[in-house]
Amino acid sequence: MSRTTGLRRHCDRCLETRRWDASVVLMVVDAAFTSIGLNYFTAVVPRVLKFEKELLATGKVRALKDISALGLDEMQSIWTNRRSWQVANEVASYLHKLAVTEKLDERAALRHWATGACLETWRADPIGRINGVGITTFQYLRMMGGIDTAMPDKIVRRVVRQVLDESKVDMPTEKDLELIDTIDRMAAVSGYRPVEICWMTWLIQPEGKVLRMEKYRRLLDRI
Repeated sequence: MSRTTGLRRHCDRCLETRRWDASVVLMVVDAAFTSIGLNYFTAVVPRVLKFEKELLATGKVRALKDISALGLDEMQSIWTNRRSWQVANEVASYLHKLAVTEKLDERAALRHWATGACLETWRADPIGRINGVGITTFQYLRMMGGIDTAMPDKIVRRVVRQVLDESKVDMPTEKDLELIDTIDRMAAVSGYRPVEICWMTWLIQPEGKVLRMEKYRRLLDRI
């Protein structure tokens, strides 16, 4: 954690649902693009920025409801994966309907959903049932909706396992819910939040001769 100076500020913004300048549209697009497992900083972020420039900045997309109106042909120059674009469509559609039903703005709708979403029964959740949304995407959206938790992806699992091995502490990490629970227990002992432990595992990975934390430090202030 000492190698990730500035991480707390980024995680504060995540839990306040203020990533991407508090644009829920971009948060949903980010989560959908991330869902297929490509490198976040070199593949996902540039495409989210391209989406912002070509669709948000031009006014073609202003709100979640506008995402569902975009055809696949309009997205080809930005993102070609059909499944993850369908995730963006269906998540946006659900959150838009929730906002209308509950008379909320989009940010409040995401936070309202995240507060009520249950990890243990995530597959039965309206967003969890969407084809292409796995537990990692489900958790990512909950984090951006203000829930202090973690994503059970392969990098998080590997780094947490390494920390436990070096500490000679035996905690389960094989199953997704076990890993998330273990991170919660690590957070309680260490004083760091689960969301910080989760982001730390990604940002201490090297790219070339530098850590991602250093390479993408300026970018973190934006996203």
